[in-house]
Amino acid sequence: MTDTTPLADGFATVDRATWRELVAAALAKSRGPVAAEDAERLLATPTDDGYSVHGLYTAADLAGWQPPADPGAQDFIRGSRGADASVDWDVRQRHWLSADTPAAVTDDLANGVTSIWLTDGDPARAAAVLGGIDLAAVPVVMEGFRGGTALARTLLAAGPDLNPASSLGLDPLGLVAATRRGGDVDDALDLAGEAQEAGILALTVDGSVYHDAGASFAEELGATTAAGLAALRLLIDSGIPADRAAALMEFRWVVTDDQFASIAKLRAARVMWNRVLDLAGVSSAQGQRQHATTSIAMLTARDPWVNLVRNCVAAFAGGVGGAAAVTVEPYSLATGEVDEFARRMARNTQLLLLQESHVGFVADPAGGSYYVENRTRQLAEAGWAWLQDIEAAGGMRSALDSGLVAKRLDRTWRLRADRTAHRAAPITGVSEFPDHVRRPGDAPDAWQPPGGGLPRRRYAQAFESLRDRADAATPPPTVTLLTLGPLARHAARETYAQNLFAAGGIGTTSVPYQPGESVALPPGGAVVCVCGTDGDYAELIDDVAAAAVAAGAVRVLVAGKPGERAEQDAAAGVTGHLHVGCDAERLLDQTLTDLEVPA
Repeated sequence: MTDTTPLADGFATVDRATWRELVAAALAKSRGPVAAEDAERLLATPTDDGYSVHGLYTAADLAGWQPPADPGAQDFIRGSRGADASVDWDVRQRHWLSADTPAAVTDDLANGVTSIWLTDGDPARAAAVLGGIDLAAVPVVMEGFRGGTALARTLLAAGPDLNPASSLGLDPLGLVAATRRGGDVDDALDLAGEAQEAGILALTVDGSVYHDAGASFAEELGATTAAGLAALRLLIDSGIPADRAAALMEFRWVVTDDQFASIAKLRAARVMWNRVLDLAGVSSAQGQRQHATTSIAMLTARDPWVNLVRNCVAAFAGGVGGAAAVTVEPYSLATGEVDEFARRMARNTQLLLLQESHVGFVADPAGGSYYVENRTRQLAEAGWAWLQDIEAAGGMRSALDSGLVAKRLDRTWRLRADRTAHRAAPITGVSEFPDHVRRPGDAPDAWQPPGGGLPRRRYAQAFESLRDRADAATPPPTVTLLTLGPLARHAARETYAQNLFAAGGIGTTSVPYQPGESVALPPGGAVVCVCGTDGDYAELIDDVAAAAVAAGAVRVLVAGKPGERAEQDAAAGVTGHLHVGCDAERLLDQTLTDLEVPA
């Protein structure tokens, strides 16, 4: 037996009060005197779900919230698989049906993919794909908001021996949410009965419909669980016993590069669904079967290589969160081009996590973390509150028809869009550290979501629209940076300005300003941004602004917060400032307009 030594041995005990004092002292170095009792509040980060993420979590934060010790035990917070079962998740690859899909599916299955997800398309093409798969060994999940019942029938007709983890992928409420069509509900219920006879899953309650419309983590939890509850009621009302109805369902959840929130969301989803089944009178202990898919909303068309990192973090969260199956969306999806390399990177991301990092070796590795357990509880409570609001409105169908869901998600989207515009929610490669490569013309859109219902959005879309606008302009839009003093004095703000303008596809040309001399602006440099120190601004802003206007500048900006110089800058003709926290999206849009770049 190996002897173990507690890691805290030899260290002095630090209580919460001492920790607060240390934090207050650290914060005081940058913001002035800070009271110890204010330390935690100053470190707290609010979320869209009404709670804050704090800087410290201890056992005291988990009062009344103690998860069961073993995986597979109700309320399934640690997962639905028992301790003796394999904890590796199913590597599920997504394919949009096309003429090339059969060959692509064959390649995936030969190189580590363990199940297939077929999205939309012609049933004849689906039949061609299914004909090349060992359906008894390989689970196949269908999904088609443009004709899901036809694709479902294709799977049922493919053979009598289908893998039990296969699914028709029907989602009656998701169809209404995505397209406002509800006519397939009766067909879906008939097919659910056939799926039960075939021994496969019938329904996939798809949370991506709500996530892509702008839902927060708790809003996705509440809306998706409400959709699942509505679907469960439909199955029970059609004559299927509650226990069997619950066993016909799978849930699809979206995981993002917000690693811990994604892990907690999957755990909270199982707790919430267990409560629903308990209230529905489901007698047999069943955990929620979960399929985690990486977020399309977080993908960028600009500098898409960063998506590889985002996808890796999200896939890690899906596996650690306890999903039975994980899908990594192609890193290049937002660019409109999904090729063999993109598919290979999608599957290899998971294979590296499973076979080299052994992330699937432990069930619920995040369990026991004060932070994760607390976040799980907070998300479950916030998600349950939203579920209750939906139920109070008459259930998910009524909440969709009345616009309750759309209005709620739109409000949350606007909050996130505002943070993105101010770069408080930075997007690497787009709003921060932008890729400078120009890409004239519109890229084709390989991701063709259904229309008519909730919108589909990406976080980077506003900044990327600015880039598309700039890249279509000839000659390329350029801002003149008038630098004050030696390099050591203006370099920091010059670099800041260069990167901010690059986020809008706008190039820069630096021109040193010599006091008392006229300014020669380069061609197209009708917008000027002055870069220097606060001391230089106080001394020279009147002269430099006047010189810029005399040279033909239509707008004069200053890099840095105005502070006490606001009135002086305005009197000199300065009409805007670049600084941390400014509305970068609006500033870039106005700059392109000033440079006469068509919208």
